[in-house]
Amino acid sequence: MSKLRLTFACGPYDRTLALRDGSIEPEGIELNYIASQPPDIFWRMLQFNEFEVSEMSLSNYVTLVSADKAPFIAIPAFPSRVFRHGYFFINTEKGIKTPADLKGKRGGVPEYTMTAAVYMRGLLQHEYGVKPSDVEWVQGRADRLGRKLPPDIRLIQAPAGSELGDLLERGEIDFMMTANNPLAFRRGSPKVRRLFPNYPEVEKDYYRRTKIYPIMHTVVIRNDVYERNPWVALSMYKALCRAKDYAYHLLADMGSPKVSSAWLQPLLEEERSILGPDWFAYGIETNRPSIEALLQYTHEHGLTDRRLKLEELFAPSTLRDIPLSEGQHV
Repeated sequence: MSKLRLTFACGPYDRTLALRDGSIEPEGIELNYIASQPPDIFWRMLQFNEFEVSEMSLSNYVTLVSADKAPFIAIPAFPSRVFRHGYFFINTEKGIKTPADLKGKRGGVPEYTMTAAVYMRGLLQHEYGVKPSDVEWVQGRADRLGRKLPPDIRLIQAPAGSELGDLLERGEIDFMMTANNPLAFRRGSPKVRRLFPNYPEVEKDYYRRTKIYPIMHTVVIRNDVYERNPWVALSMYKALCRAKDYAYHLLADMGSPKVSSAWLQPLLEEERSILGPDWFAYGIETNRPSIEALLQYTHEHGLTDRRLKLEELFAPSTLRDIPLSEGQHV
C-alpha cells in the first residue's frame, strides 16, 4: 500500500530535524518537509490554505476556532515556545522603572493579535495590573486576520516603512514588546534597554509559581486532509514526539556537543531541574496551564467570540499524552 504524500511547512528546528532529513518518518506518510520562517508559513496558510500540514500561530488558530472558521485542526505538538519577559524593551528617557509605569504609555507591538503579544499583555495584566486598555498601541504590520478589537483598545498603525525599534530609540513610542530583539538594542543604543534586565531569574520564578511556559506555535492539519484521513493526526503527532526525543538524545551527547555553547551541559541540567525531563514538552496535561492561560487572555482581549475549552483545539485521537518512552529513538 502506497504512503500518503503530505507537505509539512515548519521552521528549521532541532526538534524537527529528524523529520526534515528523513531519519524519522510518520507511519503511513511520505513527508515533504518545507523549511521556512513562521511568518511566511502563517501568511501562506491563513490566506491560501497552501499546505496539508503546517506550523501555525496558536493565538490565530484559537481565534479561528472560536468563530467556527478554522480551515484546519491542531495536534498538541508545539514547535515554538518562549518565555517572554526578556522581550519587553523601553526607552530609557521615559521614566519607566517598573511594569506598572507602562500605564498611560505608548507601546509598540509587531502585531496586536500575535501569540507573543497575547501572552505579554496577559502577563502585564495579571502579574502587574496593567490592562490592555491602559496603553495606546502602535502596530508594526497589518493584522493577519483583520479581527475587530474591543472599543476600549486604542490601536494605530505605525507609519509605512518604519521600524518599531527605531521609533522606540527616537522616543516616538515609550516601550515595545516583540518576538525578537530590536535592531536598536542589538546595536547597543543607550536609549533602549530591557524592562526586566534580570529576565532569566524573573522567568524562572514565574514558571515555578504559575507553571506557564508560553506556547507560540502549534501544528495544524488541513480539514480536507484530516476528514479523508483522520489517522494522519495521530501519525504526525507521534512522529513529532519521536523527532523531539531524537533531538534530546543528540543534545545529551556531551562528548561531541551539537550546539555551539560552552556551557551547554549545565544549561540542560538546570532546565531539567526546573521543567522536568521532558523540558520542551508536547501534549495536553503538562501544557494545560500554558494553554488555559492563552485561552483566558484571548477571550479577555476580545480575540475570541467565546471562552474556548482546551479540548476543542485538538484532534480527539491526540488528546492522550505520549510518554518519552514511547517516542525514544535510541
